[in-house]
Amino acid sequence: MTQDTVRPDGTLPPPAPATGWSLVLPLKPLGLAKSRLAPFAGPHRADLALSFALDTVAAALACPGVSRVLVVTRDPLAGRRLAALGAVVVADEPGGGLNPALAHGAAAARRIAPHAPLAALSADLPALRPAELARVLGAVSATGGPGGRAFLADSPGLGTTLLACAPGAPLAPAFGDGSRARHLAGGAYEIALPDVPSVRRDVDTGEDLAQALALGVGRHTAVAAAALV
Repeated sequence: MTQDTVRPDGTLPPPAPATGWSLVLPLKPLGLAKSRLAPFAGPHRADLALSFALDTVAAALACPGVSRVLVVTRDPLAGRRLAALGAVVVADEPGGGLNPALAHGAAAARRIAPHAPLAALSADLPALRPAELARVLGAVSATGGPGGRAFLADSPGLGTTLLACAPGAPLAPAFGDGSRARHLAGGAYEIALPDVPSVRRDVDTGEDLAQALALGVGRHTAVAAAALV
């Protein structure tokens, strides 16, 4: 029997009809995460990856309209730390990379809250501000798109930091390099908001981290980044 969604006390959350947003975040094992940061962060890379996820989850849980945050990860340390914040950990990662993990997490979210809108969110948004995320989710609700799918591009405009769908609609994630073009080609509506930089600023490189620090990062990332000096 495989593990399913697990609460901090080790029990399974019951199905719920809540309509607040379900957010699904993917997180690689910390030893493999954020490999492009290695030349910049050296031995602190795993600590930074965990800190990004902790700050992203904390901000997402504080966002008005968000009812639950699910993290798909098979890293035991990350799972414990994120569950302690209030995230639901989906531990039985299916393998096959980022998009299968997101599809797996989306299925778990729908078992918990079948009637809730759903979004996949990058786990490396250490400057994430709840109010800005609320604006993005509000724009999804207001505009939608064919099949109820909408997305937000990252800061460079090539990738995706958020992909959302209406209750019952397929998420159909196509994250990875060049994902903005794939999500557009797949019929998702692009959210055009000019003033939500914290939701767009994912971190893969040292330059990205500098930009996130300029925006103002959460407390976990601030501590981890201070160790780089």
